[in-house]
Amino acid sequence: MMARNLAQILTTVSAAALLAGCASYSGGGSVDPIAEARAEAAYAPDIPEGTGYFASDSTLPFLTPDFTAIAESDYMPAFEQSMAIHQAEVQAIIDNPAAPTFENTIVELEKSGRMLGRVARVFFALAGSNTTDGIDAINREVGPKLSAHSDSITLNPALFERVKAVYDKRASMTMTREDAKLLEETYKGMVHAGALLTEEQREQVKAINTQLSTLTTEFSQAVRAATNDQPLIVDTREELAGMSDADIEAAAALAADKGHEGKFAIALQNTTQQPLIPVLENRDVRERLFKLSHNRADGTNPEHDTRMLSAKIAKLRAEKAALFGEEDWASYTMYDRMAQKPATALEFMEQMVPALAATQRREAEMLNAAIKANGGDYTVKPWDWYRYANKIKAEQYQLDEDAMMEYFQLDKVLEDGVFYMAEKLYGLTFERRTDIPVYHPDVWVYTVFEADGSELGLFYFDPFQRPSKRGGAWMSNFVDQSYLWGTKPVIYNVLNIPKAPEGEVQLVSYDWVNTTFHEFGHALHGFFADQKYESLSGTATARDFVEYPSQVHEMWATYPEVLANYAKHYETGETIPAEMIEKIDAASKFNQGYDFGEVVEAALLDMKWSALSPEEAAALDTPEKVDEFERKSLEELGLEIGLVPPRYRTTYFNHIFSSPAGYSAGYYSYLWTEMLDKDSRQWFLDNGGLTRENGEHYRKTVLSRGGTMDYFEMYKTFAGREPDVRYMIESRGLAASTQPSDAPATMGGE
Repeated sequence: MMARNLAQILTTVSAAALLAGCASYSGGGSVDPIAEARAEAAYAPDIPEGTGYFASDSTLPFLTPDFTAIAESDYMPAFEQSMAIHQAEVQAIIDNPAAPTFENTIVELEKSGRMLGRVARVFFALAGSNTTDGIDAINREVGPKLSAHSDSITLNPALFERVKAVYDKRASMTMTREDAKLLEETYKGMVHAGALLTEEQREQVKAINTQLSTLTTEFSQAVRAATNDQPLIVDTREELAGMSDADIEAAAALAADKGHEGKFAIALQNTTQQPLIPVLENRDVRERLFKLSHNRADGTNPEHDTRMLSAKIAKLRAEKAALFGEEDWASYTMYDRMAQKPATALEFMEQMVPALAATQRREAEMLNAAIKANGGDYTVKPWDWYRYANKIKAEQYQLDEDAMMEYFQLDKVLEDGVFYMAEKLYGLTFERRTDIPVYHPDVWVYTVFEADGSELGLFYFDPFQRPSKRGGAWMSNFVDQSYLWGTKPVIYNVLNIPKAPEGEVQLVSYDWVNTTFHEFGHALHGFFADQKYESLSGTATARDFVEYPSQVHEMWATYPEVLANYAKHYETGETIPAEMIEKIDAASKFNQGYDFGEVVEAALLDMKWSALSPEEAAALDTPEKVDEFERKSLEELGLEIGLVPPRYRTTYFNHIFSSPAGYSAGYYSYLWTEMLDKDSRQWFLDNGGLTRENGEHYRKTVLSRGGTMDYFEMYKTFAGREPDVRYMIESRGLAASTQPSDAPATMGGE
């Protein structure tokens, strides 16, 4: 997952040209009206002094944050001061007596808000990966203030008048392609924020944005509490039969931490299915663990209930869309996507449903047969599915996932696998650093070098699960690349790998290997940014495009040359047998009823929430009605939801409810970008695989382009054709009946 925290937090729309460009570097230059306004605001008597760390730039390499110098008490004064400075900068643009030009209006907007960028990037990175009660409290307080601050800029009529004046003259202006894109995105972002609405409507939008900021922060924190505060408590070691000794020891330690000395505790992960369910031999324990996860935050435990938060968020979004004349939130929020319209995304997904439903039923029959063969007198339930699917895999493909883990040692996965791939494709090299302060002792830091030995940027790797970290995996920046400021990227990857007990070798599952390659794909997208303007730089792309480069890089996890370099047995040093990887590939087409089904269901559930009218959303005024809406929405899909629940239920669907916009009406992006990914994999294989020539071509045509061009045009420049859905369908083993015979194979843009 890619998380552009600053853009997501500072604005509820895609006015990235205004606010995502808040840099982490204060450039020099001669004194001008904007600089004077900034200086005056910094020392105004009614503005907090901001004497903490954020009042000036970092002095560390690449301007990376000095976490040893940051106090929690710095954040709120720094937010207040930096918002005031940003406001003064914008007001100076408005008050400029000179006629509006690209330089004195659009570029000055891009340059504004640099201190705010420094504060927000650090704060929201820690709020996600190493939070405290204090940071949570600040988050609740500052969220509405940032929303109001964003609105005061994007909805400022006088500012829009200047932006529009420049935009209206664009046909007669001489600009670079990137300049033109910045102008277009600035104008479109302000219009999307409400610049063309009446004053009364703009005030309504501001009120909605403030409420959304508050409610989505509450949702995120409530889900984290529901996940962290209620692990499964087990009385005896015998009930954990099937788990490894290391996992049992970790469960004992967690139970002690939670005040259950002598018992065992299994922490919940963010998804519906839980990684330990398949190994548990005790069916009652499997069921308890699954239901604890599935019923998370749905009122089953009265202390944790996010149902009305979801309903309120959906209602506000629908009301906001209506103010813009859109029939629903999906239509409003997808304006800048590659797919552009909800119908395009829905058609793309729905064509897969018939074959997927048939696959679910067929695989359920296979699992029931396996249960019976193992002496069971019950039919498969969600808490049985993966256990028996794994048994079938083991029997049909002789795939032993525990044995496979012995070839995946985390440091080697990263340094001899991911970094090796980056060297072979792009010529990059890496140097571990211990002189850079980190926000947690488990974080690793590397300098990244180009093939010619020059420094490309700085990379932070934060691999381990902990209570202070939200679930999942993601990438973001502490510093964005920008030629305007001369900054190089400082990027972090965050994962949630269960940490091995002290003194034991850190092994990881194949899933985490894949995720490590995936998240570093996001990092490469950021490192290869080649833009003048931060708001168009690197991963500042459409929601349904940004996951594509990361998914492509997963292909190298099992590429023979890469595997041979990193997948070595942690005791013997033996390279992973080729037949084991062949089994992974063969087995990957099995269990698609669940693996693919849970993602499709979550994506379609997201679309159901995003398709509500204000009246329909308002009708969801009790928790019971929210339950009924979710149940009905899932049943209408025609999939076997009783056996295969969605990857996320409404009550813990952080992707769509934990920020004002986030992945709402966008969870389909994982499927859409998988289409691009599978098509690209075929291109790489057809053109020789892991070569510098291929890597440089991909870097030049995709990874370095940021958000500067049309995405279909970008893709065709890379592949020489439009993306073909066929390769995704074939990779899922659904080719027989998924795609109608008269459906086009390619997914072209309008």
